[in-house]
Amino acid sequence: MSFTIAIIGRPNVGKSTLFNRLVGQKLALVDDTPGVTRDRREGQGRLGDLEFTIIDTAGLDEGAKGSLTARMQQQTETAIELADALMFVFDARMGLTPNDRAFADFARRANKPVVLVANKSEGKHGEIGAMESYALGLGDPVQISAEHGEGLSELYDALRDLMPEPVEDDEDDDENLAELTDEEIARRPIRVAIVGRPNAGKSTFINRLLGEERLLTSPEAGTTRDSIAVEVTWKGRDFRIFDTAGLRRRSRIEEKLEKLSVADALRAVRFAEVVVLMMDSQNRFEEQDLRIADLIEREGRALVIAVNKWDLVEQQGGQISQLRADADHWLPQIRGVPIVATSGMLGEGVDRLMQAIQDAYAVWNTRVPTAALNRWFEQAVAQNPPPAVAGRRLKLNYATQAKARPPSFVVFCSRADAVPESYLRYLVNSMRGVFKLPGTPVRITLREKANPFAHKRKRKS
Repeated sequence: MSFTIAIIGRPNVGKSTLFNRLVGQKLALVDDTPGVTRDRREGQGRLGDLEFTIIDTAGLDEGAKGSLTARMQQQTETAIELADALMFVFDARMGLTPNDRAFADFARRANKPVVLVANKSEGKHGEIGAMESYALGLGDPVQISAEHGEGLSELYDALRDLMPEPVEDDEDDDENLAELTDEEIARRPIRVAIVGRPNAGKSTFINRLLGEERLLTSPEAGTTRDSIAVEVTWKGRDFRIFDTAGLRRRSRIEEKLEKLSVADALRAVRFAEVVVLMMDSQNRFEEQDLRIADLIEREGRALVIAVNKWDLVEQQGGQISQLRADADHWLPQIRGVPIVATSGMLGEGVDRLMQAIQDAYAVWNTRVPTAALNRWFEQAVAQNPPPAVAGRRLKLNYATQAKARPPSFVVFCSRADAVPESYLRYLVNSMRGVFKLPGTPVRITLREKANPFAHKRKRKS
């Protein structure tokens, strides 16, 4: 099992900057505003030849029982329990504060190895702050600058002394990968992003799925800031699910921190394979919901709609059928998109949504046999021929599938620029029905067939 290190300390000492430095990419949001990190975030860290799991945590701070600050500290305490060692980070330029001293006692009581990290140690002011830290009784401080990458060799030495010796594998990893069958590769975790407007219940739903308070929730909109990934196993299938910040209309986003959160959410959509658009049952299919769905379709991701807080809706017959009709009406570009009524608070609809995610993933990976594709193509063109443009008939020759994820096809024709968009929509809708591709983006690219006589010059009379 991987050696796990939790980064702890008071707010705004550079924990997330150090986390990003160790994982080698900007996973955690970083801003000068204290308290940016709220949930705990895990990543695979590397420093030289050392490999470990690193956990970024919310800044240790005091708060009233039940408050958001207190629950953030509970997340940090959970990370400490999971860790094999701690990195206690303080701001060397500011020197020790009473909170640093209080939380140093907290780190000692955890009864785990602690590496004392004096971050922001550039210049003389950093040197003075590092000297002060001996009073904490946590050993020699490691002076670094996470932002500029200074002092990492000293941090490497401190971590190497804590970590166990690596165990040599008897078999080469590349050989093991080569022996994997297609079926085994297909069982890798499905990447799922949960997106939606603020306060739609995304974090509450994921907590219900996990069976624990893994993510912070609050009645106030905007609790989630980072895109946090959690591992879930459902009926033997592994999923990697990303909780994201709520997406508001661009005109309403003013604060820099919210812009960073939204950018992080959009990045999660681009790296996901299936995206769950979560709507509030009391205000569903609003303009922002439709904008988000259109973004997901343009990014080429499989889409599932979850109408959350269904327990607040007065139950009547035919409501689910009406939801499906509404989805097809408002989102004709992804007709047939799966839609599931859920309640994250009560745990209703969890199994149905997970099954819908798995089904959408399978459709997103669909490959249509070439023979079946061209039989459909001939029938579709014969039933509804393309319109003549400028008095000249358009000739569509044949179709082939270029790739899956999402299903993408190439149609060879005589004049690609003259085929109207309405005819392409006809082909897409026909294809959805025949090959059972509900809800997933379908791409059709037109390509002109080469003229075999183009290279021959006309004979002079």
